[in-house]
Amino acid sequence: MTKRHVDVPAEVRAEIDRTIKDVDSRLAAEETAAVVGEVLADLFGDSEEYGRYQRGESLPPMTRMRVGSYDPRNALVETEHWAEQELSKLRESKCLRYLWAGFDRSPLANNIAFALPFRQMLANHLFADAGEELRLFGGIKIQCGHNIEMGDNTVVHNDVLLDDRGKLTIGERVSIADNCHIHTHAHDTVDQTDVTTYETILEDDVRLGYGSMISAGCRIGENAMIGAGAKPLGDVPAHHIAAGAPAKSVKIKPGWESVAADLGPLEDNREQRQLGREFPEPFEEYDEFGRDLSAPGEG
Repeated sequence: MTKRHVDVPAEVRAEIDRTIKDVDSRLAAEETAAVVGEVLADLFGDSEEYGRYQRGESLPPMTRMRVGSYDPRNALVETEHWAEQELSKLRESKCLRYLWAGFDRSPLANNIAFALPFRQMLANHLFADAGEELRLFGGIKIQCGHNIEMGDNTVVHNDVLLDDRGKLTIGERVSIADNCHIHTHAHDTVDQTDVTTYETILEDDVRLGYGSMISAGCRIGENAMIGAGAKPLGDVPAHHIAAGAPAKSVKIKPGWESVAADLGPLEDNREQRQLGREFPEPFEEYDEFGRDLSAPGEG
């Protein structure tokens, strides 16, 4: 789609740049959790009461609970239960994801002149590797953050799930449409507490259509396209268009026929990208379901 270049007035752009630079420099130099708490309180107009909370002054119980929740150290998030994640990395990424999610609920998130460079700055701190000129829109759910590598000029549209419980590798100039789900972990069909993690790969110039779902361990080849609502369960060859659920290659992009593999079923190589099952630290295990998983006649 051809787009026109527009921008906010120069003085507003300068103020945006100053504001983002200030948060960026603070995240680089100060304790992440403390910075996140203060930035979120400021975003929601609660700096004065948050200051009272930090000084230990008297506040009504619900007010104290509300403003105290700006500090990510006072919150529990789902990923903290995942024993396969290294705690030191998880605790740092938790704070940055907390700011990301909180920012998305603030009025400033509606202004893409501010929101896009702000999320680029957060990605620089959060991702294992963040390319330049990223365009990261609202409502993106990031599971961990520190297991994501993303190349230059990639765009992720609204309400996308980037599951990086395993490893998520995304190339350059990738386009991910609204409501896509990209997975890097899978649950056992009998015991859903048994989780296997994978590396999932989107190579350069991949396009994911609206609402498509990429299964854990899949590799989507260079310049391939996944149709709206499609669900690949295997590897999509370079330059192919895959559609359906489960997806299959239905066409080669016009002009790339001479360098593309023949059409056919998607080859399932997910086991090759299965990650190790070691746990980095000792932990106290619990079963959140407590089900009897014995098949009939067993036990």
